Amino acid sequence: MAPADNGEGTPADDDPFGYLYADGQAAGATPPSGGGGYGYPGPRSYHQVRPVGERQYGQQPQQAPTAAYGQAPPQQQPQGYGQPNAHYSAPETLPGGAPTTVTPTQHGGGRGRGPNTKGLLIGALAVVAAVVIGIGVAVLGGDSNDDAKGDAGGQPSGGSETVQPSETASKKADNPVDLPKADAKALKLEGGTATASDVQGAKADGGTYVAGFNQVGAKLTWTVNGIPTDGAYSLRVNYGVPGKDANATITVNGKVQTRPLNMENFSGAKEGDWEKGWTNTWSVVQLSKGTNAIAISCEQGNQCDANFDQMWLVKGTNG
Repeated sequence: MAPADNGEGTPADDDPFGYLYADGQAAGATPPSGGGGYGYPGPRSYHQVRPVGERQYGQQPQQAPTAAYGQAPPQQQPQGYGQPNAHYSAPETLPGGAPTTVTPTQHGGGRGRGPNTKGLLIGALAVVAAVVIGIGVAVLGGDSNDDAKGDAGGQPSGGSETVQPSETASKKADNPVDLPKADAKALKLEGGTATASDVQGAKADGGTYVAGFNQVGAKLTWTVNGIPTDGAYSLRVNYGVPGKDANATITVNGKVQTRPLNMENFSGAKEGDWEKGWTNTWSVVQLSKGTNAIAISCEQGNQCDANFDQMWLVKGTNG
């Protein structure tokens, strides 16, 4: 091992081991010590050769062991392979050095495990399900919006129904119409007929009815206004008989009907009991739109003994 830099002004003939000789000792050579030259006194700047790894940064340099005068310096024990070097300082011992301990990563149960693949799979499936649901909602919402736009555009939907004026008129004609009604006071009386109120049970206002219908020529006429259409109507008559059957002739607008008005003792009253004999009957007549004259008369061949209370009309041929 050769010295690197011995400094300026170093005598070429300086013997670093001059202290071992008599002439060197005479010249003032001394054994080496920390801070001095090799052997001679004076302000000399020499660099001492050191083994690799001997210097420790941040610490005072170690002095080489010295031997007494005349003795050989102690020999250092060679370092064995794989043994720590006494002069080596690990990086972690220096200020700001590397960490000295490493904490191993712990997984669940104290044993090392791989990534949680089951949790990742569940999360991925949840995301896919959410996306599918969102798409379904968007599609359904789009359909409803399209339907709403179609309705708002004024286009009739399949379930709507447009009512034409002719259909409206037809429907109104089919609806029930209040047909005329009349009681005894509104009838035209002829042939000995007159109003009375002696027999109890008449439904007309005040209990008034038409009496005297017991002879040929007796007649009562009802002038009917407001017939909506031509056709067949049911003429209803509320009447009373004294416990026996009766009948009469019907004339509509001057035309005699082929069938008489049947006034049987439907109530089952005893003969002569007028109060128990109140009942009703009906007969089909053909009327014209507007005003019609309906007459009930006692003609030859009729059994004419009855009281008349009220009359009204019903559309159709049902009794």
